[in-house]
Amino acid sequence: MNEAGIINYLLLILGLLMGSFLNVVGLRFRYESGVLHFKNLNGRSHCPRCKSTLKWYELVPVVSFLIQRGRCKHCKNSISIQYPLVEIVSGLIFFYVPLVLLGSGNMFEIIHTAIWVLVFLTFIVLAVIDYRQYLIPNSLNIWLALLGIGDVVAKNAMGNFGTFEGSALGHYAALFGLRDNIWINHGAAALIGGVFLGLVFLITRGRAMGLGDVKLAFALGLLMGYPDGIVALMLAFIVGALVSGGLLLIRKKKIKEYVPFGPFIVLGATIVFFFGEKLLYLYFKIFPAF
Repeated sequence: MNEAGIINYLLLILGLLMGSFLNVVGLRFRYESGVLHFKNLNGRSHCPRCKSTLKWYELVPVVSFLIQRGRCKHCKNSISIQYPLVEIVSGLIFFYVPLVLLGSGNMFEIIHTAIWVLVFLTFIVLAVIDYRQYLIPNSLNIWLALLGIGDVVAKNAMGNFGTFEGSALGHYAALFGLRDNIWINHGAAALIGGVFLGLVFLITRGRAMGLGDVKLAFALGLLMGYPDGIVALMLAFIVGALVSGGLLLIRKKKIKEYVPFGPFIVLGATIVFFFGEKLLYLYFKIFPAF
């Protein structure tokens, strides 16, 4: 294995360890104290059922879950699949984001890559909190917006913007226009996404989504620009509708029950980031007349 391969697998291990920490952050979040409050994060990990303090060998990412067959060693109750899932996703982020973004290895490219690793780690915490508590902390949306501004600065310094450069949609981005100025592009995406979800929020009186989702759409526009951010929101609505419909069919949810939208926005952004160009290629292959 060459040096680059070794580094990638070390990043994978680092990502698995980071995933374990992200589980702690997401599960211990309390609205009144914030996301990274020391009081929430301090203290030994324990089983949420029997409250037994866990030893270090019960906390090895993924491995402990597999060895214990998904059950607590003390009370034998099942362990949530969220724990290994978050760890695996975090590991894949550390492994694949550099593979997607790193090329020449100049300073601004490294900054651009580091920002997107942070973005996806934030997405994980956001999705966990929204899924469990039906809210998106303002601090996470502000953090994502700041990362978006920082990424625009890095991309602008790289000259990584043009007809289709800098877009996860590849040359298909040119079909949507608005690719002349990077600041106008990302600002327009934030405005379009925020206003659109804001209207949905007002029309449905908050039944379809919360204000946190509106703010997330704004931050996503700053991060991904146009058309990437808008396509991500479209995918979020499509996937959200399919999942919600499926939950209704199997009676896991009732028609008036709230389904958090934040995880679907995160999923839409992830699909566009990694598979955006391939997705549009497939779409235009099926619907060539459009």
